[in-house]
Amino acid sequence: MVQDGIISEEQLQQASEAARDAKQSLIAYLVSEELAEARAIAVAASHEFGVPLLDLDAVEIDLDVIRAVDQKLINKHRVLPLVKRGQRIFLGISDPTNLQAIDDIKFATSLRIDPVVVEQDKLEIRISKAIEAVDTSMSGLGDDDDFDLENLDIAGENEEQEDDHRDEVEDAPVVRFVNKVLLDAIKRGASDIHFEPYEKIFRVRTRLDGVLSEVAKPPVILANKVCARLKVMSRMDIAERRVPQDGRIKMRLSKNRAIDFRVNTCPTLFGEKIVLRILDPSSAKLGIEMLGYEDHQRELYEKHLAKPYGMILVTGPTGSGKTVSLYTGLNILNTEDRNISTAEDPAEINLPGINQVNVNPKVGLTFASSLKAFLRQDPDVIMVGEIRDLETAEIAIKAAQTGHLVLSTLHTNDAPKTLTRMVDMGVKPYAIATSVSLIIAQRLARRLCDSCKEVKEIPREALAKEGFTDKELDAGLTIFGPKGCKSCNAGYKGRLGIFQVMEVSEAMGRIIMEGGNAMQIADQAAKEGVIDLRRAGLNKVKDGVTSLEEINRVTIE
Repeated sequence: MVQDGIISEEQLQQASEAARDAKQSLIAYLVSEELAEARAIAVAASHEFGVPLLDLDAVEIDLDVIRAVDQKLINKHRVLPLVKRGQRIFLGISDPTNLQAIDDIKFATSLRIDPVVVEQDKLEIRISKAIEAVDTSMSGLGDDDDFDLENLDIAGENEEQEDDHRDEVEDAPVVRFVNKVLLDAIKRGASDIHFEPYEKIFRVRTRLDGVLSEVAKPPVILANKVCARLKVMSRMDIAERRVPQDGRIKMRLSKNRAIDFRVNTCPTLFGEKIVLRILDPSSAKLGIEMLGYEDHQRELYEKHLAKPYGMILVTGPTGSGKTVSLYTGLNILNTEDRNISTAEDPAEINLPGINQVNVNPKVGLTFASSLKAFLRQDPDVIMVGEIRDLETAEIAIKAAQTGHLVLSTLHTNDAPKTLTRMVDMGVKPYAIATSVSLIIAQRLARRLCDSCKEVKEIPREALAKEGFTDKELDAGLTIFGPKGCKSCNAGYKGRLGIFQVMEVSEAMGRIIMEGGNAMQIADQAAKEGVIDLRRAGLNKVKDGVTSLEEINRVTIE
């Protein structure tokens, strides 16, 4: 390395002593302390010792090969089994002089070991990913330090029901696998878990910070057993595989914390796909300051929450955080002197002090019938999970016009379109104009990791094309982007909301009553200083909390 000019002799001596004191390999120390580039070290080592060089980005991890070597040896020597060919294993290693690692693995596996030089930084990332992947697959399950995977406290939606098929799916490995996947998803902060059977593969994916990624690929033969286990946990009919079913699971992690899962099955060509939505009650208690509202937007929301009557609508696609926004508002309103009732399908977050109803159309308990019942029970605040039909919309509007505060959601792309969507449903324009007081359109974007975000050099012309004004460009913009580190997920950590908060003014009400369209309402909103979702996203980029790529993913220009 000294001869190749990678590092000076003096630096190398100091690094050798420091690495010895830290009980770390020399190469690992040099790369971690950024004293030398991992790529340059790998090229020099390959050339010096005549060992092949491989770029780990070009190969897929083979879990079967990883399992062939004891994890303790992989962790001890920081090496990665790559490929098995007959009686030979090709071993990824950053230091070809580490003969102890080669001898130990050769002795443990009784196979011939062929070393392959790889870059130290990529090796560390791949080892972590490989061990994590093995841990969430069937044969890699080990005992969890904090939980007994076979005896977790789990309850379904209808605890009193007996299921004759329970014994059929109390297969210990399947039970432990399902529990492990659920626990790992909770620990990582995932929002959804997808169990997906295909013709030749069965995969498990989780949605973390709004992006799906594969976490396990169990043998396809286990798909039906895993499906049956999940259906038993959520008290579904495991004999019914032809129609979709809904259920619920409650997993108690401690005396003070329980996590709910909303479960849905859907018949596909090769079995039932099951999706679990993770519902964490603590998310409703984050506080309005944590959601990502700008100051004037938060003040508007709080102002309308304080009103005794009117309708607040939250709009956006599935998974955009509408429920958390509504529950945050309900949490502010949840005081001893208010009677609050909610009708939901299903109730996602339990809040003590709020009367929550799960609608059940099969027995005639619809949003509309629930609302009628609420209005006979002296309500102050009513929350409707979603306005889906004309009857529900009309009852909600009448409630808002007769001295009640009504909160609800609607599926539209932005705030102005919400008003015209209600007209399309058949609601009278004057009723909308006199009842709807505030509309919040929202999206969720991934938040940049504070530990590793880096400045991006983007030409002025490109920034102007994205929507930044000349005034902002002249003032000097610092745009950050993702880099990636041990404490985040590809440069992002957590999510934040992007909001369009539109107060329905008299001028907007006049446009609605005159039969105006969404574009006219949007123009009026812009005149009144309401920023759209795109502008709200650009403000977050300007503040350095998210990236331009992320805003382009969740909003349109």
